Amino acid sequence: MNGFHLALGLVLLVSSTVDLLWTTLWVEGGAGPLTSRLMAGAWRALRRLGGRNARALGLAGPLIFVFTLITWIALLWSGWTLVFVSAESALTDTLNRGSISWSDHLYFAGYTMFTLGNGDFVPREGIWQFVTVLATGSGMLLVTLTVSYTLSVLDAITQKRSFASGVTGLGTHGNALVRTAWDGEGFSGLDLPLNAYVSQLNTLTSNHKAYPVLHYFYSPRAERAPVVAITILDEALTIFRFGISEEHRPNNVIITNARSSVQSYLETLHSAFIHPADEVPPPPNLDPLSESGLPTVSDEEFTTALETLTDRRRTLLGLINSDARRWPAGEIPAEETENEWL
Repeated sequence: MNGFHLALGLVLLVSSTVDLLWTTLWVEGGAGPLTSRLMAGAWRALRRLGGRNARALGLAGPLIFVFTLITWIALLWSGWTLVFVSAESALTDTLNRGSISWSDHLYFAGYTMFTLGNGDFVPREGIWQFVTVLATGSGMLLVTLTVSYTLSVLDAITQKRSFASGVTGLGTHGNALVRTAWDGEGFSGLDLPLNAYVSQLNTLTSNHKAYPVLHYFYSPRAERAPVVAITILDEALTIFRFGISEEHRPNNVIITNARSSVQSYLETLHSAFIHPADEVPPPPNLDPLSESGLPTVSDEEFTTALETLTDRRRTLLGLINSDARRWPAGEIPAEETENEWL
């Protein structure tokens, strides 16, 4: 028996199995050690190659996801091949075609993992029969977990794009969302959609913990990008909380809850993907809101409040930069100045 081949095969099997189970079953664990490094490295490479090309980056998520699945298959397949190669007497050629080559072992390991085989190679009696059963079981486990994982990821992708479209439909930046919510006297219509966004955002946060690969599914359209929507939402929440005069502010409980949900999302991504930007993003401009008749605070009061949010807003900018986006800012477009929800 070749001890090196056996040891290397066992290392590959244990590493791939742990990474597979970690990534697909451990909801709070994020991606496994191998998967997380592979995803981050692949994303950096695609960013260097594609720059800010939206179409190129739009392929990043599917490519990284498929690459992860291929890696699991390759590691398991290679591991079982090395295990069977480690012993000259592990397999028997029922057709008596001579010595069993490396390609024969690779072939046997592959069809044992994914099918029941065709009988031209069989394990010798004894321990190799049980090893073959384990190989078949690992293949079934791999197929089952990857199929369920794929379906869950696809569902989460749909959910996050639905959330983004809902937020950006109300405004392409924080000022526009605030102006859309103003009914001429207050923000009476804000509670229902904001509660819905909080629920969707909490789901999105949970999905990012369970399926970190979501971060790499890039949407070429900014209005369907969750990072842009979350930035717009948080800027609007900042204006609601600190930029509107106290007597006209929306329900403080709802605003506080929404800000807490955004913070949870930022903490989840900060632990794995993003780092705060070195600079602070441009502050929201209250002048267009004041000119539209909204009761805003003074610029000095608002600037003082923003100073307490420097770290939070730098993290938001880091999130935008990590997704190759531009900070959503601008004046209120004419089509977004109606006194009703869009």
